[in-house]
Formats: sequence, C-alpha cells, structure tokens
Amino acid sequence: MLSSKALLLAASRRPALRRALVGVPATRRVVDRFVAGETLDDALAAVRRLTGSGIAVTLDHLGEDVTDRDLARRSRDAYLAALDGLAPLGLGPDAEVSVKLSAFGQALPGGEELALELVRPVVEAATAIGTTVTLDMEESGTVDSTLRVLAELRREHPRTGAVLQAALVRTEDDVAALAVPGSRVRLVKGAYDEPPSVAHPGKDEVDAAYARCLGVLMRGGGYPMVGSHDPRMVALAQRLAGEYGRAPESWEVQMLYGIRSGEQARLAAAGVRVRAYVPYGADWYGYLVRRLAERPANLRFFLRSLVTTS
Repeated sequence: MLSSKALLLAASRRPALRRALVGVPATRRVVDRFVAGETLDDALAAVRRLTGSGIAVTLDHLGEDVTDRDLARRSRDAYLAALDGLAPLGLGPDAEVSVKLSAFGQALPGGEELALELVRPVVEAATAIGTTVTLDMEESGTVDSTLRVLAELRREHPRTGAVLQAALVRTEDDVAALAVPGSRVRLVKGAYDEPPSVAHPGKDEVDAAYARCLGVLMRGGGYPMVGSHDPRMVALAQRLAGEYGRAPESWEVQMLYGIRSGEQARLAAAGVRVRAYVPYGADWYGYLVRRLAERPANLRFFLRSLVTTS
C-alpha cells in the first residue's frame, strides 16, 4: 500500500487534482501560510519583515519542470528581477536566492547546457550585489547533472551553494566531497519519493544518515546550512558547532517560511544564524503538495482548513 507521502507526491503530478485543489477556497489559507505571495512585491515585503527581525532569507521563485526554452528563459528573467529588487535593500548575503535547475530547462534536450547557460547570469547578478545562489536538489536522477553545473559555476563564483538530501544513499559521499573550504551546503532530509535502490528505506535510517552527514559538514572546512525543522537535528548542529569550535557566523539553520516561525525567532534571538526559505510566485501547487507530504502536521493543518469556515 502506498504511503500518504507517496500518494500526495503522485497527486502533485495529476492535472485534474491540481485543478480541484486550486479551486478549493480553503487552499488559499494554506498557501498564505507557506508561500509569501504570488508577486515579487509580496516576496520583497516578506524579505523586509524577516530581515528586520534578524532572520536572513533565501528567495525561491516557484516553477519547475518547464516544457520549453521560452519558459526556462522566463525563469532566468524572474530571478534577475528578484535580484534587482533585492539590490536597493542592501542586505548582501542576508538575502540570497535558491534555484531549481528544472525551472531553467534541465530536463529538456540538451538541458544541462541550457540550464548552465541560463543560470550563469543569475549567479553573476547575485555576486554583483554581494550575495549568493544555492542550487536546490530535486529527484535522484538529477543529482549528477546538478553537481556538474555546480562545479562549473564555482569556478568563477566559489560561494555558489548546493543542496544535498540525506535520504539518498549516495549523499554521504557527496557531502564528503563538498565539505571543503569555500563550499556552501544545505543539508535536508529530502522531499521526493525515491525508490529503495537509491534511498534509505525509513525515517529512522534517514535521520541517522542526516546526523552522519551533519557531522561531516561540521568537521569540514565549508559553510554548513542545516535545513531542518527537527529539534533533535538543530540541537545536534549546535552541539557539533561547539565541539568543533565553529563561530556563529560559520554556519546557519534554515527553515521553511511559515513553519516553526516561533522557533526561528527564538534561535535567532539566541545568537544562531537563521535563514528562512521564502517561496513566491503563481506556480505554487507542486511546492505546496511537497510541504504537505513532508510533515504530518502540515497535512493536518490543511485538512483542518478544509473544514474551518473563514
């Protein structure tokens, strides 16, 4: 029998269910919690609010799995506009951007070269305003391609970051390769439904892999970005940072916009560098379904919204 996570992720790829979910009024309440808005102005308002409270941000313009080169170029242009919007705020590395290479045409014929061509000016624009770009990681089949693009970008922009997913068996080797001076790595558990041939089979195994990978990053010479809402993993990161003598500015915790906001504020007040992952844009459906699939609490929130009157 399929798990609730597998069912939700399958639903994210079904147009009829997408139309039905988008048409439910209660969906808007959920979207407003997890997505900063549909426009760049909405996103910049969230940036100002969060950074004003001591929380850094990474902006994600929603959209992935583009079907033609024109859509891929629109993704590039959306990120260039976002960086133009961030420039006058003068936030430097406190406001970076995250990109999915699938939104830059990675899955199209010749997609790796296209994605590199289109993401390069985004990385250049980020460097010009004193900030960075992180390459989000998607399904396991895209990992090698994404890491090749990362390697090319880091030749001229060594602070370009990458995301690694502890759920994948290969990630311990990838973490070891990237735990080097100048490298920025966001470690997450993973939000994709992967086959057992490439992924750890259960939550306990994923948690153990995350802890091992986190240890490698904290011991290494790079900049670890602890992408987790799990209090145990955040506490482990704090303990490891102390053990290895890491300065507060040499690592950070990253959490999603709208999830554990109080804990984000508490950690920031305690001197931990915290960054919120802030998604925005009209194409929010796939992102929302993955958030529901990740955590039972998110799904419970959505189901309560369906039966709660406005």
